[in-house]
Parts: sequence; C-alpha cells; structure tokens
Amino acid sequence: MASRGRAEIVVHFRTMHQRVVDELGRRIAAGAWRPGEALPVEDALAAELGVSRGALREAVKALEAKGMLRVRPRTGTRVLPAGQWNHLDRDVLRWQQAGDAAALLRDTGELRRIVEPEAARLAAGRAGPDDVRVLDEYLAAMEAAAAEPGRRGYVEADTAFHRALLDASGNRLLGSLGRALDIALEHSFLVSTRTPGAVEASLPRHRAVVRAIAARDPGAAAAAMLTIVEAAAQEIARSPARPGEAD
Repeated sequence: MASRGRAEIVVHFRTMHQRVVDELGRRIAAGAWRPGEALPVEDALAAELGVSRGALREAVKALEAKGMLRVRPRTGTRVLPAGQWNHLDRDVLRWQQAGDAAALLRDTGELRRIVEPEAARLAAGRAGPDDVRVLDEYLAAMEAAAAEPGRRGYVEADTAFHRALLDASGNRLLGSLGRALDIALEHSFLVSTRTPGAVEASLPRHRAVVRAIAARDPGAAAAAMLTIVEAAAQEIARSPARPGEAD
C-alpha cells in the first residue's frame, strides 16, 4: 500500500508539473510577456496558478532548459527572444502551433524544402530493402485511409511516411529530426489536406518517391519529393481553414 501511495504522489506531481509548464509555455509563446520582460514575482505567479512555489520553480527550470526563460539572481526570471528557444522541442512546437500557427506552417514548409529532397536523394543511394518495404507499408496505409471519413488516419500515415523517408536517408541526424518534427508535420498535413482533391493528388506523388528510391535514382527521388513539398505549400496557401483551426 505504501509503494502504491508513493506512486500516486509521483504521478500527481508529474501531472501538476506538466500543467504548470504547459500554462507558462503557452503564455510565453502567445506573447503574454515580451522578450526581456520579467515574469511576475514568484509568490504572485504561484498563487495565480494555484501551485506551490516549489512547483513553479521546477516549471521555470524546465522552460529555462527549453531556451524560453533566463533566471538570474538579481534580475529575476525573464523571457528570452523566440530566436533563442529550442524550436525542435515537442512542447515548444505545440505551443507555437496554438500561439502562432501561421509562422509554424511557414517555417515547416521552408525546412521541408531544404531537407526532404536531399533526404530522398540520399535514400535512393543508401536505402535497403527493409527501408523500401517500410515506405511501401506507410504508402499503403495512406491509400487505405484516403477513403475513410476525416483526415486524421491519413495524416498519421503521411507523417509516418515522411519520418521513414528521413530514416531511409541513412543519416542519423535526419532521422532524429523527423521524430522531433512530428507535431509540426502533422499540423502542416492537416492544413494542406483540407482542400478538395488534395489527398487524391498527393498519393501518386508519394508513390513516385518510393519508386525512385527503389530504382536507386537519386535525381528522380529528389525531384519527386520537391514536388510533394511545393504542392503542399500551394494547398496550404489556398486552404479554406485558418491555420489556427487545424484539428
């Protein structure tokens, strides 16, 4: 019974800790405090959030590790400029999606244009049979989900496809980048698939990437991936949904 009680306390602390980190991170991303501005005094902020000073301090440490806050003994806890945040952190990406979705879509599109065609080029030279098989499996999942109501299943399969592509490049840093960008990719795909016919048009483009990689044709693989990225940017530009409304 005692061990169960301790476990419940640990779960409660983690839940509360994440709640405080989420609330402060969301406020910072939304611009509640300007860069360089100090957070409210500890007692007042802890009371406002309904937590202990210790819980608040732990949350501040977490946000400091994400590059969003700087703690100094004499100047207090101050918000850092967005340029210093860890934008590959999953929490930071999630808060940005809620606070400045349009900027996140723009940044994601630019990063994809720089990274993914070259990843496809590398995959065409390095991918093994298992890598191609995984890409085929995710493509099949995309095709199956395309006929389902809603877009969630399709977007999940599409995100997994692009993660697998970065893994197939044989570059471990690119593979880690794909896993870090899950939230940004999902957000981008949810918006880019809103326009009628976008999903159906996307499938043959993804199939072309897999075929080029299987054929070990780096130029064709890079060109096919660039077509996907540019088409997504066009779909986002004419999407009927406002970026912040992506579900």
